[in-house]
Amino acid sequence: MTADTLSTVHPVDQRLPSGKLAALGLQHVLVMYAGAVAVPLIVGRALKLSPDEVALLISADLFCCGIATLIQALGATQWFGIRLPVMMGVTFASVAPMVAIANANPGQNGAQLLFGAIIGAGVVSILIAPLVSRMLRFFPPVVTGTIIAVIGISLMRVGINWIFGNPVGPTAPALVDPVYAKWLAEVTSPGSSIPAVPKGFAIMPTVPNPKYADLSGFGVAALVLVSILLIVKYAKGFVANISVLLGIVIGAVVASATGLMTYEKVGKAAWVDVVLPFHFGMPQFDPVLILTMTLIMIVVMIESTGMFLALGEMTDRKITQKDLAKGLRTDGLGTLIGGIFNTFPYTSFSQNVGLVAVTGIKSRYVCVAGGVILVVLGLLPKMAALVESLPTVVLGGAGLVMFGMVAATGIRILSGVDFKTNRHNAMIVAVSIGIGMIPLIAPNFKQWMPHAIHSLIESGILLASISAVLLNLFLNGAKHDEEAVIAAARQAEAH
Repeated sequence: MTADTLSTVHPVDQRLPSGKLAALGLQHVLVMYAGAVAVPLIVGRALKLSPDEVALLISADLFCCGIATLIQALGATQWFGIRLPVMMGVTFASVAPMVAIANANPGQNGAQLLFGAIIGAGVVSILIAPLVSRMLRFFPPVVTGTIIAVIGISLMRVGINWIFGNPVGPTAPALVDPVYAKWLAEVTSPGSSIPAVPKGFAIMPTVPNPKYADLSGFGVAALVLVSILLIVKYAKGFVANISVLLGIVIGAVVASATGLMTYEKVGKAAWVDVVLPFHFGMPQFDPVLILTMTLIMIVVMIESTGMFLALGEMTDRKITQKDLAKGLRTDGLGTLIGGIFNTFPYTSFSQNVGLVAVTGIKSRYVCVAGGVILVVLGLLPKMAALVESLPTVVLGGAGLVMFGMVAATGIRILSGVDFKTNRHNAMIVAVSIGIGMIPLIAPNFKQWMPHAIHSLIESGILLASISAVLLNLFLNGAKHDEEAVIAAARQAEAH
């Protein structure tokens, strides 16, 4: 391509030399990699899947990240793809409701319900994308900032449990006293004169569990966190941008040296394998679960809208209503593909939007190269097995940063909201965060409510979203301010 031709081609549509494309594409992949693999690890373990199946989720996730990125950056037909430098990844906003579904229905049955809900939400999202692109007025920065802050706060629980151990199961803080367990077994043995133990009877755990908050694991998590902070402080440019990934690598090296991490699963995994659809059987379509995931997708698509508008400004490309609809339809299509290939809802990754601003490289073909790299990584089971082998303490140290940055992004967006002359905004934030905390602090609050709505109300993110939208509508009305939305999206590059 000559200099004359380059000058007539918009920077977004410029095709760079292959070597440069590959290097810049890999840079985008490394920036998003830690965030991309975190969700299948969280949800796979919540579903109580085997290590091999969790590794399969990771491979499927990377593969679908690549496919969705290629559709979004390259474009597919007149309906899909905003044709901007966008990397697609699993949204953290969907984690809390997916974990709630997984906890209530572990195993293969839960996977079928979960992927059915994701497929249903993907189809609905494709259909309503043009409508959502006109709903910006209902999601000003005071609403999106509150929602993103609650997402981060809700996810912090996952990172903290990765470090210390889950509140239930083998890593719970306390165990049943073996003396009590032995006594109960003896008095209820066949031939005993003691009446049968009532159904549901259990001895309360009272003995401290040595596996909970183990100091060696805590030390590894602390090392990962300190490493990330040191890299952020002393490194510059690209190295600083992949500080979380480098922290995980340092943690993995130390965990290997101390025997906390082993590589048997990596040795057994195939070098190359194809990701197949419906691995866990045919999906089950539950209307309430589909509605829950659809509401999450509406929030995600509103956030994507702000991101696309901000990216249009960064790249000097005018984004029309039609372009927005194409981009949002691709969020829905990515989610549909994700459900079919045993993975999760997709959205544009804003840390990669931030990378476009940092590097100044506006070509969408850089993200096309990143998409190809992600597809290749998704076909390498050994890579997925390596990620699955990471001890949770390593991920916990990085999780504090990743999930904390999501909360910090919400706070940054809220920092641009007018609290001085509009006292209603403070009320919207205060009440919505309080309502969003209910499922975290009082998880059994729903026990006397109709069972059909449990999956709808056990997500604090969903409750906070509904609260923020309705309160903003009631107190502020629905004013359209595109500039404020773009400014909020620019603030959100860490989410």
